[in-house]
Amino acid sequence: MKIPYLYSYRNLWARKLTTLLTAGGMGLVVFVFAAVLMLDAGLQKTLVDTGSYDNAVVTRRGAESEVQSIIDRQQAAYIEAQPEVALGEGGRAMLSKECVVLISLIKRGSETPANVIIRGTSANGLALRPQLKMIAGRMFRPGSNEIVAGRSVAERFNKAGLGEAIRFGGREWVVVGIFDAGKSGFDSEVWGDVDQLMQAFRRSVYSSVIFKLANSDAFDGFAERIRSDPRLTVDSKRETRYYADQSEKLSAFIRYLGLVLSAIFSVGAMIGAMITMFAAVANRVSEIGALRALGFQRGAILIAFLVESLLLAIVGGVVGLIAASFMQFFSISTINFQSFAELAFSFTLTPGIIVRSLIFALVMGLIGGLLPAISAARMNIVDALRAA
Repeated sequence: MKIPYLYSYRNLWARKLTTLLTAGGMGLVVFVFAAVLMLDAGLQKTLVDTGSYDNAVVTRRGAESEVQSIIDRQQAAYIEAQPEVALGEGGRAMLSKECVVLISLIKRGSETPANVIIRGTSANGLALRPQLKMIAGRMFRPGSNEIVAGRSVAERFNKAGLGEAIRFGGREWVVVGIFDAGKSGFDSEVWGDVDQLMQAFRRSVYSSVIFKLANSDAFDGFAERIRSDPRLTVDSKRETRYYADQSEKLSAFIRYLGLVLSAIFSVGAMIGAMITMFAAVANRVSEIGALRALGFQRGAILIAFLVESLLLAIVGGVVGLIAASFMQFFSISTINFQSFAELAFSFTLTPGIIVRSLIFALVMGLIGGLLPAISAARMNIVDALRAA
């Protein structure tokens, strides 16, 4: 015979305070576990959303980011002439030769400096990123000392707001616009005219070449051809792949740190669940004896106590997930280990994270409840009834 699941539920409900405390401990661990996964998902979403699958990024071979890359003008012109480059109005190549440098700015409300990416681009560069929308002011004029700042930069750094001026490269650069890039990595950048920025930083080479593919399926052939060309020292990636790679080191650090913290906290939660279930067994010895005398087998007793522990875990898991879901209203900033620039991103809750968090909670409940359940199932009927 099987013991009805309602029996397990009612026993938990009869011990409200103990149930709430144990479920709360598990909920805290699930909150930490889910928050770490959300942080990693938010980072990857921010960087992957930065790129377009139909765009290609060309950088120096071996460079991990645009900041470390150099492409001379001759190689940039060669890439521009390739048949895989899409043509726009008037037969002009949908290609942008860009210059990327790092500068240090002071955060608002503090004296803390942080690196910010300055991207020199052109009208083509803007056309290649349709996700960018001006939310205040206007776009910079080519050939001028005007710049536009991403939303995150404008909010977080001194002198980066609309109408303010930032000094770098020996010049004053006026912020004439603020853009929103849909919570992508571009929100953490400042953009200006590529020719003016190269003059200011005394650079004669580009950092990268970005172009729209005329035929998305032709990318692999293009990448292989330029990789094997002895005249070139460049590599190419789809823009989505390039920015996904940019998140690799930081993402791995977040995941490993989060897993270690979750593992440490989960031990405490499982011990708490085990103590709770052992106490339940100790308080119900005569009840267990009565169930055995009524014909319920050891397996039924084992399952009944495991169900109680799993119910505790699922309650804790749901509570932890609900608490973690509110983290989506917050954003944080940190240093991207690939580009060494500040990157702002938000916590992101996905269906996969919900499933993994609930499974994690159930595993804690299973491990925490297994020994007490075995102890209850192994009780001798006569000894249990005598305890009454």
